[in-house]
Amino acid sequence: MIFNNTQPINFSSYYKKFNIFSLCLVFLSIIVLLFKGLNLGVDFKGGTLIEIRTENTSISTSEIRQSFLKMNLGDINVKKFGKNNDYLVKFEISKSENENFIESINQNLSKDLGSSVNFRRVENVGPKVSGELLKAGLLAIVLSLAAMLFYIWIRFEWQFSLGAIVAIIHDVVITLGIFSLLSYEVNLSIVAAVLTIVGYSMNDTVVIFDRIRENLKKYTKIPIGEISNTSTNETLSRTLITSVTTLLALFAIYIFGGEILRGFSFAMIAGVIIGTYSSIFVATPILNYTNVSSKTVLNESDDKVG
Repeated sequence: MIFNNTQPINFSSYYKKFNIFSLCLVFLSIIVLLFKGLNLGVDFKGGTLIEIRTENTSISTSEIRQSFLKMNLGDINVKKFGKNNDYLVKFEISKSENENFIESINQNLSKDLGSSVNFRRVENVGPKVSGELLKAGLLAIVLSLAAMLFYIWIRFEWQFSLGAIVAIIHDVVITLGIFSLLSYEVNLSIVAAVLTIVGYSMNDTVVIFDRIRENLKKYTKIPIGEISNTSTNETLSRTLITSVTTLLALFAIYIFGGEILRGFSFAMIAGVIIGTYSSIFVATPILNYTNVSSKTVLNESDDKVG
């Protein structure tokens, strides 16, 4: 073969099938987000979060929930957290101005359960602060997408910019759809994970795009379909090695990092897998559909230099 690949994979033959698959995933993610929504954490929803540890390991989750319901604290959410006697409790009421608020809850809970309860962590966020955090988180995501678009527009031709942005939106929407479907809590750490996913996906995409542009300039008479196949094969080992090594670290954090890091690490795992997939089967096919040619790349490169 012209490009000296020993066993190339014909990626372009799978583009339509995977594009239909991606469209279905995006559509389903949007449906889930619209009808189920996101499980917003205390950071965005407001309220109080308490991590508790009971001395009596036989106390059940339902007993703790019933005890909190008696205190009229609004909607109560209780789940196991770490060890068998560790629990994470969230409720709507937020009264940080009352110094005895948490202490009275501790006393009532210990008395009702008949066992000493240790409050290991307390987080309190008012509705105004949570609203500001939500706006700031959304603004951070939007601005990052805009910055990525500007970067790709400056560095590549508009067809490349379109492919990169579509891939990023694809990654973010599907990741949020998975979080909504599994009812994972969305907090500030998840926003950080989403921003990291955006950067990771863009990095993977730029590596492939760089090779495609180089080959378009080098082999001017070869169609974009064959160029994209060859370029993807040439960068495949780098893409897979980077993704696998990143996933090894993320799986270690997910398994051994504890409950606090589980949501963040899960978002990163999903993002890395989806980002690697989208770089090959979402961003690159758009170059084929827009019929990028060596003439287009050379002309626009000359315009930018001029």
